[in-house]
Amino acid sequence: MRLDKLTGGQELLCINTEKVYDWILNETTFDLTVDGLELPINTVTGAQLECDDIDQTAVTCTVTPTEIDPIVVLDREDQVFVVDGEEVTLQLINIRKNFDVTVFAPLIPELGGGTIEIGSATFTRCEQVILCAPNGTDVDVSYTDLDCFVCAVNCDTGSSTEIDELNVTVSVRLCQSIQSTYDVTLELVADFCQPRDILPFPPCPAPSMPAQCPVIFPNSVITEAEETEEKSHVEPELIQPTEIKVEPDELEETTEQEGEE
Repeated sequence: MRLDKLTGGQELLCINTEKVYDWILNETTFDLTVDGLELPINTVTGAQLECDDIDQTAVTCTVTPTEIDPIVVLDREDQVFVVDGEEVTLQLINIRKNFDVTVFAPLIPELGGGTIEIGSATFTRCEQVILCAPNGTDVDVSYTDLDCFVCAVNCDTGSSTEIDELNVTVSVRLCQSIQSTYDVTLELVADFCQPRDILPFPPCPAPSMPAQCPVIFPNSVITEAEETEEKSHVEPELIQPTEIKVEPDELEETTEQEGEE
């Protein structure tokens, strides 16, 4: 590229970025069965909790990717597809996803009604997706939404020497963005970004007086004594002179009569 084509503050730049080969949005739901969660000890009283100590109708859950290896791409296999009448080689990707599911339950009102953590379990789910992801590209999976709810609850009452256990069925819903990418270096012409202007701090507000309550104070209701005094006090009214209008014809007739006299 010739440098004489650059204008203003533009420069010829080389930047490192990712090229996206393919991108899909995928939604899926699946059920998990979490059995044998032993009820914990009440942190307030120190007593071992039993099935009757929790509200089994309000059990909740949370689901998060595991901290270690949340997503693992197992392998990819080339497959030929016909798209718009043309053959194209795509890849069948096998993905393994690992989750941590944590179960919570509220205590009965007699024990304070707080929510306690019952326990957690790790689960693995696998799926296949079709992407344009040839060897050398990276497959990136990110969750745009990840949620769960408890579908069924069962609490097993243990013996005098055994701890009561909670069994739950959890339904997990996830929305995920899956991309195949490759690191590239691009050459482009661009302007350098400039910092924005500093926003001014707002001025100090003027002191304001709290609003008054004129409906109740100062009291504007007239008492009975004040009303009697107001009625007895009558301001004198000035009597204004009556204005008499004389029409022009009557004035002329009156003048002629005075002249004959």
